[in-house]
Amino acid sequence: MDLAKVLTQIDDVLYTWLLIYLLAGSGIYFTIRTRFVQIRLFKDALHCMMEKKEGDKGVSSFQALMIATASRVGTGNMAGVATAIILGGPGAAFWMWLMAILGSASAYVESTLAQIYKKKEGDSFKGGPAYYIERALHSRWLGIIFAISLIATFAFGFNGLQAYNIVSAFSVYTTDLESSILPTAIGLMLAMASLYIFFAGDVIGKISSVLVPVMAGLYIAVGLFVIVTNITRLPGVLAIVMQDAFNFKSIFGGFTGSCMVLGIKRGLFSNEAGMGSAPNASASATVSHPAKQGLAQIISVYIDTLLICSTTVFLILLTGDWADSGYSGIPLLQQCVARVIGPVGIHFVTVIVCLFAFTSIIGNYFYAEANILFITKNPTVMAIFRICAAIMVFIGAGNSLDVAWSLADITMGLEAVVNIIAIVLLGKIAFKALDDYERQKALGLDPVFHESNIGLTNTDVWKDNPEDDTPADVGGDTGIRM
Repeated sequence: MDLAKVLTQIDDVLYTWLLIYLLAGSGIYFTIRTRFVQIRLFKDALHCMMEKKEGDKGVSSFQALMIATASRVGTGNMAGVATAIILGGPGAAFWMWLMAILGSASAYVESTLAQIYKKKEGDSFKGGPAYYIERALHSRWLGIIFAISLIATFAFGFNGLQAYNIVSAFSVYTTDLESSILPTAIGLMLAMASLYIFFAGDVIGKISSVLVPVMAGLYIAVGLFVIVTNITRLPGVLAIVMQDAFNFKSIFGGFTGSCMVLGIKRGLFSNEAGMGSAPNASASATVSHPAKQGLAQIISVYIDTLLICSTTVFLILLTGDWADSGYSGIPLLQQCVARVIGPVGIHFVTVIVCLFAFTSIIGNYFYAEANILFITKNPTVMAIFRICAAIMVFIGAGNSLDVAWSLADITMGLEAVVNIIAIVLLGKIAFKALDDYERQKALGLDPVFHESNIGLTNTDVWKDNPEDDTPADVGGDTGIRM
């Protein structure tokens, strides 16, 4: 049995017949219900992103944002975008942009819900879809299903893919990468470094908050240089993107490989909006109102897709005859940058890929750990999981391209289905939180949240009386049971 072929077939069915409609539909629904919150409150989102945390403990809004961005901003922004353009055409870029704008409304909803239903554990907070599914939908079994799908996606599917893409970045340095010692050596070094950080978990937020802005800034700076030096070609490139995006043959000819499907798939892999991953980081932030972190996550989606993915799009489309280059993925991007800034461009992309991929591995682990803790707090289980996650990084370094991408797509798709259903059912709570935030802002106040503000009685950390630690009636006022 050809594993790659089987995974590809499952992948095609999942996205063609289900996820496209769920992702686009939920994004449109949340955009309308929040009255275009991703555009209307953009300035507020920028302010919330930089707000200092409440108290001395926990994670700041910015650190939570950087953890989420560390996971979002990975090799998908580079290899994923390059692959989508090669296989689906330039029009895939438009569908990535559109999904980012629509998906940012979904990002607001899921991250706000994660804040509302987070739990305090020691000096930190834990939360995410598994937690709000259990608390508000009265369904621990569905929460466990989500947690397992997220763990499979991030600790095994995505981290294996990040390791594979690091290895692929070194293919330009050898004539036969597969038979060389490089994949094994790189995989071993990555696994050891990952294992150290997995067991020293308190450094995750600090590492992400330093590395992510630096690497993203460097990559965008190179992209801006390419745009400026090829500015006369920019209108033509944008025209090609728009024409291809709405070309009937490009969209419907071989639908599973069309620019629309590939754009949406790579857009979801890149920005993760609505997928249920970023809420795990959002829940860890110490803020005065849940809507603040929901708004901050809008910026993370924009950074990921509208800035970094767009940088990749223009690096490829502005720098030469990409369609007949004979390259794909990371090697294509390396050659495109080298055409503009010389051979040093190959080394630059290699370094950026390594940084992007490694910070993604760190952010991905953070998400998976939160969901292991949802299922069990047994320290032995956690230790075994950390070792297995590091082993998967090593294995991923030796994967094939088709297996790496298809496995990540499938686990990501299953996770997204569960989360989208949950946030559609619970969306009204996030809408009420947004109304409460805006009401207080209109009165000139710095919004502060209590569960009674929106008629809830079932949160852990937002009670009117902080001294009241009596467990609330789980999910008592949502009216939704599963």
